[in-house]
Amino acid sequence: MNGGSNVDVRKPLIGASEIRQTVSVTSALVNDADQCYRAVSSRDRRFDGWFVTAVRTTGIYCRPSCPAITPKRANVSFFASAAAAQRNGFRACKRCRPNATPGSPEWNTRADVVGRAMRLIADGIVDREGVGGLSSRLGYSDRQLNRLISAELGAGPLALARLQRAQTARLLIETTTMSFTDVAFAAGFSSVRQFNETVREVFAAAPSELRSRRGREPVGPGSVRVQLPHREPFDAATIFAFLGLRAVPGVESWDGTTYSRVLRLPHGLGIVALRPEVGSPVVHCELRLDDWRDLQAAVQRCRRLLDLDADPVAIDETLAADGVLRPLVEARPGLRSPAHVDGVELAVRAVLGQQVSVVGARTLAARLVRDHGEPLAHPDGELTHAFPTAAAIAAMDPDQLAMPQSRKRALLGMCAALASGEVVIDAGVDRADMAARLLALPGLGPWTVSYIAMRALGDPDVFLPTDLGVRHGLERLGHDGSPKAATATADAWRPWRSYALHHLWAQL
Repeated sequence: MNGGSNVDVRKPLIGASEIRQTVSVTSALVNDADQCYRAVSSRDRRFDGWFVTAVRTTGIYCRPSCPAITPKRANVSFFASAAAAQRNGFRACKRCRPNATPGSPEWNTRADVVGRAMRLIADGIVDREGVGGLSSRLGYSDRQLNRLISAELGAGPLALARLQRAQTARLLIETTTMSFTDVAFAAGFSSVRQFNETVREVFAAAPSELRSRRGREPVGPGSVRVQLPHREPFDAATIFAFLGLRAVPGVESWDGTTYSRVLRLPHGLGIVALRPEVGSPVVHCELRLDDWRDLQAAVQRCRRLLDLDADPVAIDETLAADGVLRPLVEARPGLRSPAHVDGVELAVRAVLGQQVSVVGARTLAARLVRDHGEPLAHPDGELTHAFPTAAAIAAMDPDQLAMPQSRKRALLGMCAALASGEVVIDAGVDRADMAARLLALPGLGPWTVSYIAMRALGDPDVFLPTDLGVRHGLERLGHDGSPKAATATADAWRPWRSYALHHLWAQL
């Protein structure tokens, strides 16, 4: 199956230690063609999303795990992104659908400008605000940003956004009965002609061909079903239990099988229902949106919520190398670090949760939603409201809040800063800058700010040494749980300390 190559496929693939030491793992990997070819020869699914394989003899590009016969080494090139392969004249493989893979783990973990840019592009900012909007959010000129991204990925922001629009269009074509005109504008294209040309170029098929090939499951009016792929192993039970325990009535629900919640999106509101499938590398996702232009943002936010782009093998390898965590990792392989769909909501809930139990924080949040949330035009079962905005909370009468005065001041002050734009919490914000701005506000300490960084920004290397759950978790393992000792112990868990936190919490 290896096309006659003499490459030793038994040679170890890139591991956690290399990930820790490499600024851009994707760039390093693509530059090591032999390493890439070993992954392709062994059809290693772990590398889906890290790079694509372009076959010069066929003109197509594939994911590393494509089930087709492995091409000869002399006939392939490797690209850091599908957009780069597309830019070089290759089209997507119809068999393995390389655009429908988990994303690169780098883009949800890296804190540099390229990582921040990729998170914002995935959220659809180029379609909403153009490259200029992306550049201004990051503090770079258009030219500088294009150079930085192209150097790593072989394609600039416009090309990446264009391919993303094509994938969104494909989802709508294959899973809805929307007219192609509606699909074109919902996916972010400026014209039907541009939509037709892009779909033909990317998928080597007309929109009508894509629709006729794939049967559509019946869904409710205005709904779309999407499968969210992830890398194995995936500890779905733990992450869904974590979200279910914290589900705020009115905004979220958990019935033991499906987690549902209301989404606040750039063009309107939405509702999502997420259900894992045991033994399958996907999470089932059903979305109902006020505006179809929000589809890409909704999908990406759900992926980040469940940490679906993580590389669990690399994370588990690092954490299990330390004897303290080894039994926990062996008990829960593939445990994820859940993020959140809305940074403002998470920040508010973090302040509400200061010095109270999870149940107490959920009760306070439910009361806030009931009294100040935005009612849904079409409630769906237990989902009745969108979480209140920062501006709505900042305008509240403090006497309406049943909590200590110091926490009231912290909550209202933070929401005023969020509403004014003094503090921004989104996928593209600089983590250190956000933390400094939040710490400067009254009533926000290191625990709250670090928790916000972990959940709202997806920071993979957060540790909370003063957390009571950390103390109890370490003591249960027979180790000193004091803040000083916990900090020293956790140093061996870098750069995945957020995952270590969840292991310690999960065992409780």
